Amino acid sequence: MDKQLARPHTGSHDLDVPAALQTFMSTAWAPTPLPSGRRVPGYGAFEGRRARLSARFPGERLVVPAGVLQVRSNDCDHRFRPHSAYAWLTGLTGEDQAGHVLVLEPAGAEGHEAVLYVRPRSARDTDEFYRDRRYGEFWVGRRPDLGEAAELTGLACRDLDDLARLAGGPRPRARVIAGLDARVDGLFDRGPHSAADPAPHAELGTYLAELRLVKDDWEVGQLQSAVEHTVAGFEDVVRALPAALRHPRGERWLEGVFATRARAEGNGTGYETIAASGEHACVLHWIRNDGRLDPARLLLLDAGVETDTLYTADVTRTLPLSGRFSPVQRQVYELVLAAQDAGIAALRPGARFRDFHRAAMAVIAEGLYDWGVLRVTPEEALAPESGLYRRYTLCSSGHMLGLDVHDCAQARASAYLDGVLEAGQVLTVEPGLYLQPDDETLPGELRGIGVRIEDDLVITEDGARLMSDGLPRDPDAVEEWMGTLLDGGRRAV
Repeated sequence: MDKQLARPHTGSHDLDVPAALQTFMSTAWAPTPLPSGRRVPGYGAFEGRRARLSARFPGERLVVPAGVLQVRSNDCDHRFRPHSAYAWLTGLTGEDQAGHVLVLEPAGAEGHEAVLYVRPRSARDTDEFYRDRRYGEFWVGRRPDLGEAAELTGLACRDLDDLARLAGGPRPRARVIAGLDARVDGLFDRGPHSAADPAPHAELGTYLAELRLVKDDWEVGQLQSAVEHTVAGFEDVVRALPAALRHPRGERWLEGVFATRARAEGNGTGYETIAASGEHACVLHWIRNDGRLDPARLLLLDAGVETDTLYTADVTRTLPLSGRFSPVQRQVYELVLAAQDAGIAALRPGARFRDFHRAAMAVIAEGLYDWGVLRVTPEEALAPESGLYRRYTLCSSGHMLGLDVHDCAQARASAYLDGVLEAGQVLTVEPGLYLQPDDETLPGELRGIGVRIEDDLVITEDGARLMSDGLPRDPDAVEEWMGTLLDGGRRAV
């Protein structure tokens, strides 16, 4: 970063330049058109998605912002990721989408006209390209112009500044994905459905989430690609174990190794990587990743690559840092694996979404009882008024997966948590045991062990397909896989 020029973001055209430089910067620039014929990936699907949304809200204006930039460290902005609903309806997923807005404008009997309000490129006929630190091409790179954006998306594209004129004209009932862009919320703060009344806006978000519950073939392909890159990232991590074991913050070393794969193959990680060794594996969302690795302990690695189209994998493996499970580590691991197997076996179209969690937890409760950890029967521990088994496995055993790692979370319970599974849905199955180091209900040899096994599956017409079968789950297979990768590097842990 040029320290002389760097300063906090203060708005457009904030770089002071003398008149002579301004004149010099305005001349002798060659044209730089983007290649013609480009389309967003999955181009054929988006019109149908917008039509389904249009049919649900006839005669209403529907406003879906991409979101806005957020400043980091009083300098540059955080890396931008468009809101998932915006990406699902437009196919636009890049960092250049900040501030853009999709509007479905009522068009009478024709339903809606989809219009994309975008910030056009900072062309050389203005001074924005070098003076605007936030959006100028010299600072952040090339954006499409309006014609190029229209070709990419098949949408009518207008200047973002025209959005204020739209809001100032006739005001049909409007629904907004609110809370993403304060300017958009302010523009649509009047009328029968104002931004101040959250109910109709929440209904728009809910319906969009429910539309995304079932993935089409292209989406399943994107998720499969994310999973395959994630498998490669886990292999990278195992190969890096010798170096990580030598580093005082080995967890963070492994986090960085996986992040390299995620950025090289996709948009990055789909969520903050959990690289939790030893007792840290008992912290469900351990993302500090600042611990040293101990070859006598386990590593719980929860990580996923997000594709350039923003679909993410979500996979967890618990690995012996020595390359071999100890007897007590294997005992815990095999119970979690048995629970996951039971959960996977419960997946099929028509099954209740909660069935796989209940199946997994029945196995966990039985195992804890057999170990003498639970002092009540499994039936008593599993009873809704009890739930005593949850002391050792607090969270749910899975969730929907897609553009968000916890996908479609705004869907109604009747459509999701209390709903039934359908072919085309993609979800995780991830039971775990988290045996806290200070838990006096546990024998000493079990304390401080955390194990989770998580895989991604797509519901098929007759069951479910394991998308992440490129990574072994059986403990013997895990040991063999680790040994092969480490021997391939001619290094031993």
